[in-house]
Amino acid sequence: MNTTGQPFIKMHGLGNDFVILDSRTHALALTPDRVRAVADRHTGIGCDQLIVIEPARNAVSDAWMTIYNPDGSQSGACGNATRCVAWLLMQESGADKVVIETVAGLLDAERRGPLLVAVDMGPARLDWRDIPLAQAVDTLHLPISTGALVDPVGVSMGNPHAVFFVDDVEALDLAALGPVLEHHALFPERANIEIAQVLAPGRIRMRVWERGAGITRACGSGACAVAVAAARRGLMGRAAEVVLDGGTLAIEWLADNHVLMTGPVATSFAGRLDSSLLP
Repeated sequence: MNTTGQPFIKMHGLGNDFVILDSRTHALALTPDRVRAVADRHTGIGCDQLIVIEPARNAVSDAWMTIYNPDGSQSGACGNATRCVAWLLMQESGADKVVIETVAGLLDAERRGPLLVAVDMGPARLDWRDIPLAQAVDTLHLPISTGALVDPVGVSMGNPHAVFFVDDVEALDLAALGPVLEHHALFPERANIEIAQVLAPGRIRMRVWERGAGITRACGSGACAVAVAAARRGLMGRAAEVVLDGGTLAIEWLADNHVLMTGPVATSFAGRLDSSLLP
């Protein structure tokens, strides 16, 4: 049994799974190759994202969170991971509220139950420069079409999203369409691709192709983007239940433009990384 390697904890939010490393007391020698090795589901631990908890960088936050995609690139936001990290920090301190800092800004998180966490994901950014897009266009109607997917809404939740509204999310081949749209020329930093179907007032079904990760069972920032896009299109009000492959998130687009996301967290297992994965 490995008793000397870097400790990790495997957690998930609605099946969106993470390997979480704590580097608050020591630096980690992470490289894109090592991220890919840990994230590999056949030869590593396996995850949708690798998360690193780092020391707080100001007096306001409790910790810094860095998010790595399984291809080794970094992501600006991940709502499900933020809930998991917030739960870990609250369990550690005994507090019911924490502030987590990311490249996207400060995220306030609050305990709402034994394994339920609400996160203020910050403001929805709707200007073409903020998403960002390669040129000035109306973000309510992006000039993109691929197969059955047309006329998406652009939203940034600290990372770029394109939301396509369709009649039946199950009928589309997201595995084929997702990578084409992720790399569309309009997205200089690539994009997360969501397909969404309004099921009833205040309830919407979504599937997601995450940039750098592919199809995942849930995406918290994507659920926020879908709820904002639906409200902008007049398809529902500013609060919605978003039904993902892994379960349901409650999303509310507040009057101050911030987006509140509430959902569960779960722990799968913990262990130590072998030195072949992370020296």
